[in-house]
Amino acid sequence: MIKFLFKGVIRDRSRSLFPFLTVTIGVLLTVFMYNYMKGWESDITVISAAFQMGHVKVTTRAYAREAAQAPNDAALSGAGELIAVLEAEYPEFEWAPRILFGGLLDVPDEAGETRSQGPAAGLAARILGDGPEAVRERERLRLAKGLARGWLPAQPGDILLSEELARRLAVSPGETVTLIGATAEGAMATANFTVAGTVRFGLSALDRSGFIADIEDVRAALDMEDAAGEVLGFFRTGVFRRERAEALARAFSAGAEEGDFAPTMLALTDQNEFGSYFDLIDSAQRIIMLIFLVPMALVLWNAGLLGSLRRYGEMGVRLAVGENKGHVYRSLIGESLIVGALGTAAGTALGLAVSFYMQKYGLDISSLIKNSSMMFPTVIHAKVMPFSLVIGFIPGLLAPFIGTAIAGRAIFKRQTARLFKELET
Repeated sequence: MIKFLFKGVIRDRSRSLFPFLTVTIGVLLTVFMYNYMKGWESDITVISAAFQMGHVKVTTRAYAREAAQAPNDAALSGAGELIAVLEAEYPEFEWAPRILFGGLLDVPDEAGETRSQGPAAGLAARILGDGPEAVRERERLRLAKGLARGWLPAQPGDILLSEELARRLAVSPGETVTLIGATAEGAMATANFTVAGTVRFGLSALDRSGFIADIEDVRAALDMEDAAGEVLGFFRTGVFRRERAEALARAFSAGAEEGDFAPTMLALTDQNEFGSYFDLIDSAQRIIMLIFLVPMALVLWNAGLLGSLRRYGEMGVRLAVGENKGHVYRSLIGESLIVGALGTAAGTALGLAVSFYMQKYGLDISSLIKNSSMMFPTVIHAKVMPFSLVIGFIPGLLAPFIGTAIAGRAIFKRQTARLFKELET
């Protein structure tokens, strides 16, 4: 029977082509939107974790309350000892000390007078040397990939400026700049740095006014010996595990000492409303399937009604020769499922092709977020997941089934006694 229905669907394109195209387009959009939203979630998670939040973050309680202002007067002291403890107790993580700070970058001329200056936001990380920690930090911050001019920092005092900031200050690799800021104690701080190169971070906020320096240079400049504003933890697998991170953060914070300067731990989802953001992404994925499922079902319902009118005589003959109404009805359902399966296969293939392209090249949205102060990637990529292979079958099979099931009810309204009269005419 299935072979018979399949041949009928293939040979009679007038009754299968439109439903096939409808399912194909709907599944294509479903698969692509699912992959794109997964890519959106992945890009934002990776970039936010690498530059700002980690998979988990350890700070003091006072720092955590004012984290948006990066209050280094509430920084962690004895960061080296703390990291040694964290590495021993939580070996599944890589731990990286960071300092966030701000100040004024001054570019002198040949006479030592100010040639240009501007505000800048600094990020201090362990980026000098050939040790495994420095190598991982450079990879995590994508410094080699984003390098625009010059070279990566190779010696103390080297920094990387964002390309946009370097052009605004008219400074080139090899030149000296002076940081004017404040120490952790609130005193005035000045320090000279050499611009090793310029970099494009791929983050709107950092690309406007950001720079990166080695953490030891910044500790010396800001009077923060063996201190860190925050210590970021990253799963060694590179994949954020929400439940594990949240459980670990709760356990660590519950067992910590009391006091404003006692360490506390925050999971990625505990920071900047990221937990609500993840929940919103999950809800949006379900809504997307529903959005495409309902219109597809309505369109295929109408197509089924039109097909039933066109095939009214065929159904009458089948009933007249003794085929029962339930069998005719089930055969229509079978046809719709065959069309749905073919359309789903085609739509999934096309959706995956578009998704793989977007996974490689991405979509540049920098013009939409050029004034954003959030850590937001300027290029969003799709991400093909194993579930991407089957997600299209949910609307792809359900929509034609629902549409045909509703339209096919007209079969049961046929009066067999009137069939011969209809056939005579």
